[in-house]
Amino acid sequence: MSTIHVDVVSAEESIFSGEAKFVALPGEAGELGIYPRHTPLITRIKAGSVRIEKADGTEEFVFVAGGILEVQPDCVTVMSDTAIRGKDLDDEKANAAKAAAEEALKNAKSEIDLARATAELAIMAAQLAALRKFRQKK
Repeated sequence: MSTIHVDVVSAEESIFSGEAKFVALPGEAGELGIYPRHTPLITRIKAGSVRIEKADGTEEFVFVAGGILEVQPDCVTVMSDTAIRGKDLDDEKANAAKAAAEEALKNAKSEIDLARATAELAIMAAQLAALRKFRQKK
């Protein structure tokens, strides 16, 4: 069985490091699927779920708030300022942050405030979607 080494890192820590059969994640232009011996690639990724099918057949889910993906034939590296293991996602915190982002959107006084609030709302919506995906797989 062929595998590929996968590293998912945030600004604070290494979230996942191990062998995988397959990785799926939200690329800037759409969903990306990566198998061992994939063509080299560097691209931006959007906020959403990284699904890692590990060598033993189990799955690992990680939420990323955007970032950079580097693919080499034998290695995948996902770098994100914010990455949270699926099991560590907190429904209450995510909903509270989404409500705060919606409130900031309503109260935006400049284009910069509006852009920040819109970006934060998109990230929180993606985090809640990732949480739903993670719970469905359990």
